[in-house]
Amino acid sequence: MHSIYSRVNAVSGLWSTCLMVLLGAIALSSMFLSADPKGDVSVTSLKVFHGKAKRYPYKKQEFGFVNFNITADLTPLFNWNTKQLFLYLEAEYTNAQGVKNDVVLWDRIVRRKEDAVINFSGKNKYKFRDLSKTFKNVAPAHYALKYNVMPYVGMLTYGEAARTAEPIGFPEAQESMS
Repeated sequence: MHSIYSRVNAVSGLWSTCLMVLLGAIALSSMFLSADPKGDVSVTSLKVFHGKAKRYPYKKQEFGFVNFNITADLTPLFNWNTKQLFLYLEAEYTNAQGVKNDVVLWDRIVRRKEDAVINFSGKNKYKFRDLSKTFKNVAPAHYALKYNVMPYVGMLTYGEAARTAEPIGFPEAQESMS
C-alpha cells in the first residue's frame, strides 16, 4: 500500500511532466513562425557639441544629437505567443582605434498588436558619445531599427526592421550645447 505522500508525489510528477512537454511544444511551434517587418529610418539632422560629463565636470567631451524619423509596420511579429516587442534605434560605427561600436539612441516597448505601427519623429533618448571623447576620425555611422521579440514561452528572437541606406558622417563639433 502506498502512502498519501507517495501518491501526491506521483500525481505532481506526472502533472509537471505533462506541463513541461506542453510548454516545449508551444516553444517549438512558435519558433518556426517567420515574420518580415517593414520599416524606414531617416536621420534628419546630426549635430555634435562640446560639453562636460556629469560625473567628471573637468573632462571635456563631445556629445552627438540625432533627430530622426521612424516608420515601421511590426504587426507581422505579433502572434499568439508574442508577449511584447522591444524596439530600439542603434547607431553602428567604427571609432578611430578601429573598434566597432553599437550605441542605442532610442527605445520603445510595444505590448499590443494595435500599437505595432510606428510613426515617430524625435531625438535621441540616451546620450550619444564615444569613449575616445571625440567624434573626429570616426567612420560614418549606419542607423538601424532593431527589435527583440519576447514570447510568453520560448526563446527571444532578434531582428532588424530598417536601416539607413547610406552611412551618415559626423560634423565638426560646435562650441556650446545650447
